[in-house]
Amino acid sequence: MSADKDERLPVKLSLPLSYQQDLFHELRSEDELAVLARGLGLLRVATNLLHSYDAAGGSLIVIVGATDRENGWIGEALAEHAAVSASPLARGLSVVNTDAMSVGTREKMYARGGIFSVTSRILVVDLLTSLLNPETLTGVIVLHAERVVATSLEAFILRIYRQRNKVGFLKAFSDNPEPFTTGFSPLATMMRNLFLRKTSLWPRFHLTVKEDLEGEKKADVIEFEVPMTDAMRDIQNAVLECVEASMRELKKANTGLEMDDWNVDSALHKSFDVIVRRQLDPVWHRVSWKTKQIVNDLTVLRGMLQSVVSYDAVSLRRHLETILAAHSPPPGSTRQTQSPWLFLDAAHTVFDIAKRRVYTGTSDGAGALHSLPDGLRPVLEEQPKWVCLAEILQEIERDVYFNPSVRDDSNGTILVMCGDESTCRQLREYLQTMYVRPDDHEGGGAGREGMKPSAAYMMRRKLRNYLNWKKDFAKVSASLFAENQKALNGSTDLRRGGESYRGRAPPNKRRRVRGGSAAASGPPRVADGGIQIAEDRPSHVEELLAEVQPTEEETRQKHEIGADPLEDMEDYYELYEMSDLVIIHPYDDDMDEHILEELRPRYIIMYEPDAAFPRRVEVYRSSHRYRNVKVFLMCYSGSVEEQRYFSAVRKEKDAFTKLIKEKGAMSVTITLDGKGVEDPQETFLRTLNTRIAGGGRLTATAEPPRVVVDVREFRSSLPSLLHGRNVVIVPCMLTVGDYILSPNICVERKSVKDLISSFKDGRLYSQAETMGLHYKNPMLLIEFDQNKSFTLEPFADLSGSTIQQDLQSKLVLLTLTFPRLKIIWSSSPYQTAEIFEELKKNQDEPNPIKAVSIGLEDGEDPTDQTFNQTPKEMLQRVPGVTDKVARALVLEVESILELSNMEEAEVSGLVGGEVARQVHRFFNRSVFDD
Repeated sequence: MSADKDERLPVKLSLPLSYQQDLFHELRSEDELAVLARGLGLLRVATNLLHSYDAAGGSLIVIVGATDRENGWIGEALAEHAAVSASPLARGLSVVNTDAMSVGTREKMYARGGIFSVTSRILVVDLLTSLLNPETLTGVIVLHAERVVATSLEAFILRIYRQRNKVGFLKAFSDNPEPFTTGFSPLATMMRNLFLRKTSLWPRFHLTVKEDLEGEKKADVIEFEVPMTDAMRDIQNAVLECVEASMRELKKANTGLEMDDWNVDSALHKSFDVIVRRQLDPVWHRVSWKTKQIVNDLTVLRGMLQSVVSYDAVSLRRHLETILAAHSPPPGSTRQTQSPWLFLDAAHTVFDIAKRRVYTGTSDGAGALHSLPDGLRPVLEEQPKWVCLAEILQEIERDVYFNPSVRDDSNGTILVMCGDESTCRQLREYLQTMYVRPDDHEGGGAGREGMKPSAAYMMRRKLRNYLNWKKDFAKVSASLFAENQKALNGSTDLRRGGESYRGRAPPNKRRRVRGGSAAASGPPRVADGGIQIAEDRPSHVEELLAEVQPTEEETRQKHEIGADPLEDMEDYYELYEMSDLVIIHPYDDDMDEHILEELRPRYIIMYEPDAAFPRRVEVYRSSHRYRNVKVFLMCYSGSVEEQRYFSAVRKEKDAFTKLIKEKGAMSVTITLDGKGVEDPQETFLRTLNTRIAGGGRLTATAEPPRVVVDVREFRSSLPSLLHGRNVVIVPCMLTVGDYILSPNICVERKSVKDLISSFKDGRLYSQAETMGLHYKNPMLLIEFDQNKSFTLEPFADLSGSTIQQDLQSKLVLLTLTFPRLKIIWSSSPYQTAEIFEELKKNQDEPNPIKAVSIGLEDGEDPTDQTFNQTPKEMLQRVPGVTDKVARALVLEVESILELSNMEEAEVSGLVGGEVARQVHRFFNRSVFDD
């Protein structure tokens, strides 16, 4: 459709900036992939494009890849556009995101037309069953195009669409350029997966974008570099030392891999451990236990770096204790399973300084240098950003008082943006209590103007909660490890009689250590060489807890309310003026644009830096002439937080630079119909029956092969690969098997992890029994990941080193029990597709109706079977719950939450007394019980 015709449409768009209008007209005129920098308003362009089609009426458009939050945004925006444009033909957005919606309901919705956001698993089934005819689609909009890889459901959907619809439009959007730059010619590969030919790139340094955002209406930004405390800096340096040591060990143990990006700068990003694991996956069965442990430790250490700058001192200490407990062997264990970084002196520095930020020992000074403390004293170090935040708020108050805005469309609201919900709760409590003094006997009213903000009240409360939590945590740990401890003691007693000290000194013959040596001056260590964290005396902890008990002023403060019944609402609730509000909100990607439009804040405080949010503020400020915005950006100087922010900006710029270069030299894909070229003779001879011995007839047909697939299997990539080999996929709700290749061949597909869990709960034996009962050739397909090694050894991590022998023995027992069961080993879904093609040769095509009816009880309707497998799989992990019990519970109980709150007698009426007793005991067991 031409741009001239767009201008004649009775549509009012909300695209005030030039680059948004240019991109809109590009997308209206032709199909393309639009890659924008984060924060430039991708969803705004997409919703305006959708509204332009919706207002015209008579269209059927499908949105692929949208999240629930994005569906809410798009639906609200389309409703608002329809009201502003007064479009009588606009239908808005309809969301199809659950299988609970019946087939008939979906069919009626599709027949009426409109814009639909459908989850990929539902959409691919509807397209294959022609419930939604691809030929009737006006077009498809793809969000998060960077996720469309060759084996994804989204690529499967687009292939079906393009095979049967050559005239409908196809637009793709992405605001994440980094995935388009990894691999060999990644942009060209992604364009093939999307069946598109043109790419439109819009980085922040694009000339049109730069002119729009850096004009007269540029936002005012003030940066605050907040210095960290000495303790915070020491902890950060110690954690970085642990990261560097882990990286050195990783490089030393894996010299044959590409390690250009294996540095501390890359280790700060979320995707680093994923990249390392992806490189190690093909040789995962050959790497040492130490390497596997280090890969997992890098994720933990990266999280610790973020915790240093975002958690308060007490929460950080509590977080580190849980990490230490999770990475330490059980009490009494002799296995060397501790993480390597815990053996470093830097690890002791982390735990020791984190403890001294909360409380420290007191001494009368008369004893020796290393004398034990005679008590504990609270320290409760505050975060430096808290004081800076209070000063910024005071500066804003002065600015509002001395410089009142005469002509401004902003509300005067103060918006504080944080990294996550926990930081929001932390800041809210601090701002509410920063003028409360625990030792204030005057009631807190007098002299507040001269008081300095302090977190004393909040930190004392957190310390009380931490000390109480520590007691409960010790009880839980003892309860969880009690059974393991008994087993270890038993095995130790058996070995103790024959223990020998051959080749080493007995334990009482200790080597003397000079006082000045490293071993004497280093931190205390346990028997296996790990860092030993000194425990405090219970009497000292009780004294400390008594010292921080709530004072009279603290008891007068309002407590947090978890659930408010809203009784007497008129007495306690009122409407506030927008200019009096301080709103604390976490970063939420494109939803932040919605927050800015709703609140219209005059002051924005970025408590933590974010690469995309300043651009959203720039777009917001440039879009509204009479809305002034003042931004305060806070960042710890010389911190990992600052380094991560600059690194994210640099990575995005480098990614766009690579995309621009590849786009300039990229070849154009000519074939975009989603169907490969196939020899007609091969098509004819594919189902030729040459078995004419004994008077048989030579038959040949050009009908393509057909496979009946269980709808739950569309979470895997195999149906997409079969469809790519010109196999007709018939999705059905199967009770027996996952793939029906012929009337005699039934295949149950298992990944290795699923195979292990199926053996544990006995599900595989019942599945093999039912397959053998109804099919002549039952088969078990064990499918491995294409990017991982074709061996069972990597899965020894799941449940101990004996898993391989245990799994092999169970497979032998399975084949002995069911002699007709054939086992197929496949190295990847690609090889599985080839195996299925070979198995189907000279075989009759399966009957979908018969395949669905097999395994159902008399009178049972296949449409009554549930589609949502996640709660059912969770339910099957409960003791006593078999497939039959799970089916009964799913039909009678609304949710797992309802089941967990039911009495034993109620459950007994559904599934029987013994099963009800096990289920009730499982949900009502306390970890504090012995």
